[in-house]
Amino acid sequence: MSGFPIRSTVILSAAAALALILPALLMAAGILDDYTARIIAMGGVNAIMAMSVNTIVGITGQLSLGQAGFMAIGAYGCIFFSLDAGLPPLFSAVLAVAVTGAAGFLIGFPVLKLSGDYLAIVTLGFGEIIRIVFINLKTLTGGPNGRQFTTVLAMNNRFALVTVTAVLITVLALLQNFLRSSYGRAVMACREDEIAAGSCGISVFRYKMAGFVTAALLAGTGGSLYALVVGFVKPDLAQFLRSIDFLIYVVLGGMGSMTGSIIAAYVLTYLQEFLRFLQDYRLLIYPVILIFIMFFRPQGLLGMKEFSFVGLVNRIAAFFHRRKM
Repeated sequence: MSGFPIRSTVILSAAAALALILPALLMAAGILDDYTARIIAMGGVNAIMAMSVNTIVGITGQLSLGQAGFMAIGAYGCIFFSLDAGLPPLFSAVLAVAVTGAAGFLIGFPVLKLSGDYLAIVTLGFGEIIRIVFINLKTLTGGPNGRQFTTVLAMNNRFALVTVTAVLITVLALLQNFLRSSYGRAVMACREDEIAAGSCGISVFRYKMAGFVTAALLAGTGGSLYALVVGFVKPDLAQFLRSIDFLIYVVLGGMGSMTGSIIAAYVLTYLQEFLRFLQDYRLLIYPVILIFIMFFRPQGLLGMKEFSFVGLVNRIAAFFHRRKM
């Protein structure tokens, strides 16, 4: 039993290394072109945003429609620290994430006193306020036309894909460790029953705030990566339709399942580009997919479960072991 954690670590490390090396090898071999690499990189950014929404909706149990606003704060913060403050992109991204987390902390105090539809409406209004503020701060944000800056990730699709994948793996590992900790379990206890959690000595507001700030940090990470990969940001990044898109990823993948949200984000991101020849009619695909999911799989692709690389390897090993028997 003592060797099991080591074996699991080896398997997860090998899977992470494969996820980083395989795209670069495919691009070097000419199998994966620049366009597809850029789409996959954007799928990784959307996956991080889906994890952000899933943290607040699926884990904390609060319906928030303002994650696109936090994403815009992270994106513009990254541009500001890079262009106006003259900091390196890596430090700019880290500071932008910190600023987004601070914004989530400040907004969480009045917002988390609400719940249900009221919380959704308030967070929706927050996203729209962020968008309007960024439109009018023309000296810092470029106004409605946005701001553009040159980055290595925007010019090198291979580097962008590897970087986004590495950040996604790191964020997923940190988030899973958080959810398995006593703090994460306290957050999920508040989701299940706030009265019961409070009676057990859990500070409901404190742990709801922890989930809200964590979701804001993830959104800031996604926004920073978006700015670095695209190299162009407009205030429309904060519009509520983007928050709805991220929520769709969560519903399709399964509320509470981080790996399910990641899979759904990648699939829908690539599907939207694959169906581009349908022009605006491709937007009808999302509602059709959601209708089918609600009919045949209302809990989402994975429900509350997580995809386990360790479990997959164990099942494959057990299959071959039975074949030898």
